[in-house]
Amino acid sequence: MKTVSIFATACCLLLAISSCGNTIRGMGQDTANTVDATQNAGKRVDNAAAN
Repeated sequence: MKTVSIFATACCLLLAISSCGNTIRGMGQDTANTVDATQNAGKRVDNAAAN
């Protein structure tokens, strides 16, 4: 019974760690998209001011 409990705990831990990895990866992509959008908006404002 102790072995089953240890195995179940290890599986839960691995699941939790993989979930955190996906969340961190998604946050990185969101941050990159935000930076790109901000740069594009700045370029549009610059172009509008020049015209």
